[in-house]
Amino acid sequence: MLLEICANSYQSAINAEKAGAHRIELCSELAVGGISPSYGLLKKVMADLKIPVHVLIRPRSGDFTYSHDEFEIMKENILLCKELGCAGIVSGILHQDQTIDAERTAALIELSKPMNFTFHRGFDWTPNPQEAIVELAVLGVDRVLTSGQAESAEKGILLLQELQEINENELIIMPGGGINPSNAYLFKESGFHEIHCSATSIRQSINTPKISMNSGNLFNETRIATSNKEKIKQILERIHS
Repeated sequence: MLLEICANSYQSAINAEKAGAHRIELCSELAVGGISPSYGLLKKVMADLKIPVHVLIRPRSGDFTYSHDEFEIMKENILLCKELGCAGIVSGILHQDQTIDAERTAALIELSKPMNFTFHRGFDWTPNPQEAIVELAVLGVDRVLTSGQAESAEKGILLLQELQEINENELIIMPGGGINPSNAYLFKESGFHEIHCSATSIRQSINTPKISMNSGNLFNETRIATSNKEKIKQILERIHS
């Protein structure tokens, strides 16, 4: 069985390779489900790692429905990954109703070639996973990362198994979400060939900071924060008066 580690930093990527992981998915900010890594992180990891590197292409946190400009940013990041010699792309786009945006996802798949393409856990928001998995197979996705639309892959095991049966070897179902040493064997026993996890441990970096840099309002997938033109204009009026 292949183990993919979701690496959120350079050190995580190095630890994954040293520990014997078969592949990494490189991203940043696990707290919001992952976003695209910086150019510097990507370049350093590609220079130093020997195992395959798949890269998360997600321009921001929140939902998986993107504007035209965000779509263009995603395409530019894919071209960068191709230039740096990455092995794969992890991405995908949904419509507002959470169904697969087949047209734009297909464009990302085509642009990614010859790199591998994994549809990320946006899949777990789709209203009809059985229909969505067939659609992704037709689009030519190589694998789908999913928890079986549950809080953890262990809780979603029945749907994961159903998706694997529907799939009939057209693409790889890669369970991910809450996989750890105590339940990893369950997925091998259930016939899956790849699993995905972060295998993180938490360490205290500093004592309690003077003020927190986290914003509770932003840790919510139903909200997307953007700078507001009117507020900017109001502030400029105040400071220029």
